[in-house]
Amino acid sequence: MSGGAGGIGRAIVARLATAGASVWVWDLAAGDRSEGMFLQVDLTDSEQVATATKRLLKDAGRIDVLVNSAGTLGSYVPFDQLAPQEWRRIIDVNLVGVLEVCSHVVPHMRAERRGRIVNIGSLAAKQGLANLSAYASASGGVVAFTKALAQELVGFGVFVNCVAPGPINTTLITDLGPDVVESMIKSSPMNRLGSPSEVAEVVVWLCSDACTFATGAVFDVSGGRAAY
Repeated sequence: MSGGAGGIGRAIVARLATAGASVWVWDLAAGDRSEGMFLQVDLTDSEQVATATKRLLKDAGRIDVLVNSAGTLGSYVPFDQLAPQEWRRIIDVNLVGVLEVCSHVVPHMRAERRGRIVNIGSLAAKQGLANLSAYASASGGVVAFTKALAQELVGFGVFVNCVAPGPINTTLITDLGPDVVESMIKSSPMNRLGSPSEVAEVVVWLCSDACTFATGAVFDVSGGRAAY
């Protein structure tokens, strides 16, 4: 589980543990070591991800499920006011990190001829978000990568899907400020933010043996915001 230290990621970790999974959490932020095995890893650093993968395989023996949940929004400003170093960091964390982790984990799943990969994207990939252009772009990349990787791996029994949450009640959203949050709530048919646990329920199903015919798909968890 990458990016499992807080927000949606932490809710997924807790739900996977409840379902009986032995969860390993990789995150750059300090994590709760009471929920799964925690390793502090920069997910954009190939060497660190390689080391973490080797340790996991040495201790656990195999990787059945990979959930990529690390993400950052960046500043809520028009794109031309976003510093290049910031939008590059957004792309690195939200998209490059997913590719980096998959590049180390996929060979083991392919060799075992089984596995589940769930990438956490965003509804922004489908609808765009003004003042969060880099975030929307990275999320679009996650969706495209999910679909391509799913086609590569379906013959090996590895299913790859994406979950695209709308605004969820985490600090990632609330830190945007009350005015932005209120506008998001007003644009929701359910007139509220989603909860991390609601996202986690969808993810856990996609990770389970009950998911037998869904791969290369994008599952919206948006309270009806999705237009297509």
